[in-house]
Formats: sequence, structure tokens, C-alpha cells
Amino acid sequence: MPTSAAGNSGSGALRRNRYPRLHIHPARGFTLLELIVVIAIIAIATAAVSFAIRDTNAAKLDREADRLAALLESARAQSRASGIVVRWRPVEGSFVFDGLPPGALPANWAAEGITAQASLANGTLVPALQLGPDPIIAAQQVMLYSAGPPARALRIATDGVRPFTVSAVQ
Repeated sequence: MPTSAAGNSGSGALRRNRYPRLHIHPARGFTLLELIVVIAIIAIATAAVSFAIRDTNAAKLDREADRLAALLESARAQSRASGIVVRWRPVEGSFVFDGLPPGALPANWAAEGITAQASLANGTLVPALQLGPDPIIAAQQVMLYSAGPPARALRIATDGVRPFTVSAVQ
């Protein structure tokens, strides 16, 4: 029963409205589980997009140049170790290591559309590079070309003492 005593607000309805800011509201924001689910969806979408992007011809040529430089150094080391003359020569759509047993090193391009041309350091074309057995060989280079687009060329060269290195053609 409502009374009119001092400090008494009277009915319950009046009491609720007297302090409206004291109402407890539910927490707002995201839970940890919701955030983890959103991050997982973003990660899956990013992975799908990165796999969908095709490899460019420039990247393929860079990988082929690095691979060929490593193969030439490997053949050079095998030639010095065995004392056998080893030559590298390009053939249509591939290359060959003459003097090594068949299957000792890969003899094909990993990517399509790559062509090569062997020459001495001064640019004189030669049919093959001689990789050994002497520890010091002539300064030689291989020009690698990508059919493109965009058409691009890289030089794999040695001064005869140092290993084969890859550089861009100016």
C-alpha cells in the first residue's frame, strides 16, 4: 500500500523511472568465437585468391635461370671430380649435358616457352659450353629467353673462376 512518508517514492512504476540510468544493458560487441570465425573466413578467401593467381612468365624465367645456374655448377663440379670433359648445349625445347651419364642431371626445362643460346663472354656464339675438367674455364654465358608476354631475357654467366650467376640483360 502506498504511503506518503518522506523518502517513499510511492508506486513501483515511479521507482523504476526515478533512476533510468541504472538499468543493466546486455554487453555489446563481438565474442571471441565470432572474431575467430571471421578471421578464418578471411584466411580461406586469401588462400583461394593466391592459388587462383597464375604464375607469370617473368617468375618462370627467373626460376629457370636460377635452376640452370645450379645445374651448370653441379655439372662443373662433377666434371672436375671425375676428370671427364662435360659440355652443356641447348637443343630444341631442352638442353643436354654431354659427358655425364644419362639421368645424372635433369635435361629439360621445367617451364614451357624457354629458349637458350650459348656464347662466350664477348658474345661469340658457340654450340656448347665447356664446363670442365679444368678448374679454370673460359668466360662463358647462356642467354635465356622467355617467349612472353612480356618477352624477357636473362644472362647466366661465369668469368671462368667464379660460379655461374644470373643477371638481367640491359
